[in-house]
Amino acid sequence: MKSQFTLESFNSIYDIWKKLYDSSRTAPVFSSPDWSKVWWQQFGSGAKLHLSAVRQGGKTIGIAPLLVNGDVASFIGGSDVCDYLDFVVAPGSEDSFFSELLDNLKAEGIMQLDLAPLRPDSTVHTSLINIAAKQKWQVSCAPEDVTVELNLPSSWEEYLQLLSGKQRHELNRKLRRLNEEGDLNHRTVTDASRSNIDTFLRLFRESRQDKAAFLTPQMESFFRSIAHAMAEQKLLRLNILELDKKPVAATMCFDYRDSVYLYNSGYEPDYGWLSVGVISKALCIKDSIERHKKRFDFLKGAEAYKYHLGGQELPLYKCLLSYAA
Repeated sequence: MKSQFTLESFNSIYDIWKKLYDSSRTAPVFSSPDWSKVWWQQFGSGAKLHLSAVRQGGKTIGIAPLLVNGDVASFIGGSDVCDYLDFVVAPGSEDSFFSELLDNLKAEGIMQLDLAPLRPDSTVHTSLINIAAKQKWQVSCAPEDVTVELNLPSSWEEYLQLLSGKQRHELNRKLRRLNEEGDLNHRTVTDASRSNIDTFLRLFRESRQDKAAFLTPQMESFFRSIAHAMAEQKLLRLNILELDKKPVAATMCFDYRDSVYLYNSGYEPDYGWLSVGVISKALCIKDSIERHKKRFDFLKGAEAYKYHLGGQELPLYKCLLSYAA
C-alpha cells in the first residue's frame, strides 16, 4: 500500500498525534504533542522544525517529532529535561513508517539521525535500527545513561518486603523519626497554581547548588509551562510534604497510563537530617500503590536513593544513523 509523507505544524497534526500517542504502547510522555510543543516554544530557537506524519490508506501510521540542524535530525526535546524520547508509531506499522521516513529524509538531504535518550523498548531500538541497516544506513548504538524503575506490588506491606532487610529497617526508622518530630502531612495537588509551583521551585532551588544553577530563568519558565500543560492533560501530581504545616519537601510526578514518573524533587536543607527528601519519594511510592499503579519510574540517573527504595536499573541508549550516498 502506498504511503504519503507530509510535513506538519503543531496545530495541524495535534489531534492525530494525540490520538496516536494515546494508542501507542511505548511512546513516552516526553514525546507527547503537549510536552513537545512546550519544549519547542522554550528551546527550539536556532533549529528548524521537522514535524512529519506518514499516512497509509488515509490513516496516519506514525509521527516523527524531529528538529534539524544542518543535515542532522534529532528529536524535539533535550536530554536535560526529557528522560526518554521516541517516534510515535501505530503498533504493527513500524516497517512502513520507518521505510517512508528514511526515504524522505534522504530526499531532503538529511543524512544523519542523532537519537537519544532511548529506552530498550523504544521503536528506535526495536525497529528503526534494523530497517535502517537494511537500507544501507550506518548504525551505531551505545549505552549513554541508565534509568531506574520499580514494579509495584499490590500493597505497601508487600513493597516493604521487596526491600532488603537493611533498606526496610532504614526506611521504617526514617519514617518513625520524622513522625516523632511533629505533625506530618503529605498532600497532593493536581493543578498548577502559582503558589504550589512557587513552593516546588523554591524547594528545588534550595536543595542543591547544582539544581539552583540549573534553574535559569528560561528553565524556570519551562517548568511552569510544562506543569500547566501536564495539569491540563490531568497528568500532574505535585506532592508536598509538610511538617507542622511547613513545606519541607516536594516532588513533581506525572501519571502515565499505569505508571508514575518521578520527574523532579526538592527539599528544605535545614530538614535534611530528617531525610525528608527520601521520605517524600517513599510516600509517592505508597500513594502510587494505593492508586493501583503498576510501575514507579524514577527516570534517568543512577542516584543512590533510587536503589535504596527498590529500583532496578535499565540502560538508556544513544543511536547515530548516517547515510553516505
